[in-house]
Amino acid sequence: MRVLIIEDEVRLAATLQDLLELNGYAADVRHDGEAGLDEALTGIYDVVILDVMLPKMDGFTVLRRLREAGGATPILMLTARSELSDRVEGLDRGADYYLTKPFEPRELMACVRALTRRQPELRNTDVLSCGDLSLDKSSFTLSCGERNVRLSRKEFDMMELFMLNQKQVITKENLLLKIWGYESDAEDNNVEVYVSFLRRKLEHLRSQVKIRTIRMVGYCLEYPAP
Repeated sequence: MRVLIIEDEVRLAATLQDLLELNGYAADVRHDGEAGLDEALTGIYDVVILDVMLPKMDGFTVLRRLREAGGATPILMLTARSELSDRVEGLDRGADYYLTKPFEPRELMACVRALTRRQPELRNTDVLSCGDLSLDKSSFTLSCGERNVRLSRKEFDMMELFMLNQKQVITKENLLLKIWGYESDAEDNNVEVYVSFLRRKLEHLRSQVKIRTIRMVGYCLEYPAP
């Protein structure tokens, strides 16, 4: 899963990024409200951590514009302010949770986990299932019956995205943004290479689940009806 951090304190932003990555999340950072809003509007993030006091555009405005544009990404707001009116304003504008600085790293991670669980497609997903496959998020293991294989980080991220969107075609552009990030120089052939890796592993597992190519669009999972 990918998290966007919008925080102008460079040291704090780097600490948050390290903390999230240590806990298995991919994390990107933006240091002002305008850049943060542009990034959040891409729709590639599972959670946004948003500071209130930001240059160029404050966090409340970022939040309002994101919600007005139809963005439903869970928002965790950070602030040095502790006044009740500020917390109420953030929640009323569409924030999902409010954390006052300073905070404990364990508390922040608990908030991030809680916000991802609120999304219907991410509930109870320690193990994801699709057809005869199961994907264990704690060990990066893909299994079919008694057979199993360990996935690399990007293989896991790609298979997780496919399994969370089983009935949808995922475009190459979305795969690039979700897995490699907005600023990556990865190209379409990077996606094709990792799809090829996953197909080989599905063959090794003797799974009935296939990764189908939708020409000029992207990919989707295909498996026999039960």
